[in-house]
Amino acid sequence: MSDLPTHWQAELHALMASESMPLDAATLAGATARLVAAFPVLPTPGAADTLARWQFLAEVAARDLSLVKIYEAHADARAILAELAPATRLEAPSLAGQPVWAVWAARSPGNELSFASRDGRHVKLAGTKAWCSGARFVTHALVTCVDTDGSDWLAAVSLDQPGVTVSARGWEAVGMDATQSVEVDFSDARATLVGNAGAYVRRPGFWHGGAGIAACWYGAASALAARLRDAAQRRDNPHLRAHLGAADVALAGARACLRECASTIDAAPLADAMRHALRARCAVESAVDSTLRACARGMGAAPLCRDRWFARMSADLPVFVRQSHAEADLAALAGAVLESGEDWRL
Repeated sequence: MSDLPTHWQAELHALMASESMPLDAATLAGATARLVAAFPVLPTPGAADTLARWQFLAEVAARDLSLVKIYEAHADARAILAELAPATRLEAPSLAGQPVWAVWAARSPGNELSFASRDGRHVKLAGTKAWCSGARFVTHALVTCVDTDGSDWLAAVSLDQPGVTVSARGWEAVGMDATQSVEVDFSDARATLVGNAGAYVRRPGFWHGGAGIAACWYGAASALAARLRDAAQRRDNPHLRAHLGAADVALAGARACLRECASTIDAAPLADAMRHALRARCAVESAVDSTLRACARGMGAAPLCRDRWFARMSADLPVFVRQSHAEADLAALAGAVLESGEDWRL
């Protein structure tokens, strides 16, 4: 397990210095394209550099959450293709022209893509996919879909084709507004199946990616806490320092969980990482809640009203972290703990 390479930090810093933060719906596409061009792939989870991968995502998140939302999905898609495509001797879809990938796997009741027809691994998809982040500018997507028997599949689809229509429906958010996570309609859209039925959620990398999302949450929370620390350095106020202490405790615990999770994944990349990933996600979610509270109570309204970056990050982070399933994740973690017989002795 290794830390983020120094040259990555330097290249990312130079790239982000040229962007005007926070990004909005008009500037996100260009910033994403430049980031993907500079860093088209990251180390695959479980290949000894999981921590470096997550540290990179956290660094991007510390600058702009909409940007990391799109970039993390691109990096996840590349990891999924590397994991599943060789297993079925499927050649990954062409990566010529530096595409920007999305992963659209969210589902809403009665609203899912289905096979309109199938010829081997080539299918045509029909239906509507909800929560499609970056739909207006990403070039390719991995989408979940179902066949006529109701089995779950993952398919790769080019978005620049007849039969794919990006709607204006389904996104009224203030936080994460720039991602424009609208609904996309498919009508006989050509796609290629990736992996076998059910493989998307059964593969080891499913939970690796889930923990990687938590690294994004962590990066944003740590950036907000840095502003709280800066305020405490300027003002000798005991209450402000108490809030800084609370944020430090929460973030240090979450960081330890992420590092332990990364180490565990690298030590056994094919093992079921659900328990470790859920623990990391829940720890980071708790740290996010604590940090947002500490910043608001410690610094008051001024940065929320007068600092555009801080205000945007504070609005984006609660929306982004709702990719957590809250108590459902805690209950799932409890089930894994009961099954494993967790021993909490030091």
